[in-house]
Amino acid sequence: MTTKQIIFTGGGTAGHVMVNLAIIPEFLKDGWTIDYIGSKNGIEKDLIEPLEGVTYHPISTGKLRRYFSKENFKDPFKVLKGTWQAHRIIGKKKPAVIFSKGGFVSVPVLVAARMRGVPAVIHESDYTPGLANKLAIPFAKKVLATFPETVQYLPEQKAEWIGAVVREELFTGSREKGFDMTGFSNKKNVLLIMGGSAGSKKINEAVREGLEELLKQFQVVHICGKDNIDETYEQEGYVQYEYVQDELKDLLAITDLVCSRAGANAIFEFLALNKPMLLIPLSRQASRGDQIVNAQSFEKQGYAKVLEEEELSTDSLVTSLLELKKDKFEIKDKMNQYRSSEAKEKVIDIIKNQAN
Repeated sequence: MTTKQIIFTGGGTAGHVMVNLAIIPEFLKDGWTIDYIGSKNGIEKDLIEPLEGVTYHPISTGKLRRYFSKENFKDPFKVLKGTWQAHRIIGKKKPAVIFSKGGFVSVPVLVAARMRGVPAVIHESDYTPGLANKLAIPFAKKVLATFPETVQYLPEQKAEWIGAVVREELFTGSREKGFDMTGFSNKKNVLLIMGGSAGSKKINEAVREGLEELLKQFQVVHICGKDNIDETYEQEGYVQYEYVQDELKDLLAITDLVCSRAGANAIFEFLALNKPMLLIPLSRQASRGDQIVNAQSFEKQGYAKVLEEEELSTDSLVTSLLELKKDKFEIKDKMNQYRSSEAKEKVIDIIKNQAN
C-alpha cells in the first residue's frame, strides 16, 4: 500500500463536492494518484470527471426521500450493490486513505473502506450531521466539522473542528471578465441570486415576478438551475445561467449582495468573500432542517438576513433585499471581524496523517 494513493467520495449536490474540489489540486501537486467514487448520474460526475489526473468511478447508490415512493424499497439493494462495487474498486486501487464529503453515495464507500481496512476521514459542513454522514461515521477514523458547535453532535474521540474550507480560486475573479460576461456596469449594485445546484422553483418565480422592482435597485445575475432559464424575461440588467462553475469567481468579483440557499459550503464562501447575504433556507418539509440552523447561526453573528421559505413571496423577497442593501455596510463590518482558519491545510494534514 502506498501513501500516494487516495480515493475521494461525496455527491448528490454541489455542496457535497466543493470541498473535494478545493483540496484535490493540492494532492495532485504532491504527486498522489487520485480516484473518485461517485454516483452514475449525480452532479459530482459532471464536476469531477473533467478534472485531469482524477479517475472517476460510478457506483450504484440509494437516496433519502422524505416522501413515500416505491423506489424506497429498491434503495437497500442499490446500496448493497454500491458497497460491492466500492469494495472491488478499493481492493483494486489499494488507497492509503479515503476522504468523504458526504451524500448518500458515500455510505457504501465508507462501509467498503472498513471492510478493506482502509482509514476514512469524513467532512461535515452543516451545523448538525446529515443522515448519510450519521450512517457513515461508525466506519470512519476522523470526522471534521465546519461549525465549532457541530462537535457536540459527533463522537468525541473522532471529532475535530477545522473551520470552513474555501476554494482559493474564488479569490481570483476578474471584475473585467464579470462585467464582460453580463454586460453590466459598476454604476448599480449587482445582486447574485442562486437557489442551489438544482435551482429553486419558488425562488425563481418570486425573483421573476419581482424583477421590475428589483431592476430599479440592482443588476441581477440569476443562477436558476438546470432547464430553468426563461427567455421571456431577458432584458437589460438581468442575466440567467443554469449553473456556473469556472466563471463563478468572475461573477462573484462584481457581486455586491447575494440571495442564496443556506448550504454551509456556499455561505462560508460568501462570508470569506465579504458578500452580505439574504438566506432562504430549505424548509423542514423539504429537508431535515440543516439549512435553517445554518442560516440562524449566520443571522445571529450578523453575517446575513434570513427569509424563511414559508414566508417567501414576491413582496417579502423584494422588501428583504432592499433591507439587505440598506444594511450592507453594517453587515460587511461584522464580516470583517471573521477570521477564517487555515482549514484546508488542516484537512490535508489530517488526511495524510491517517494515511501513514
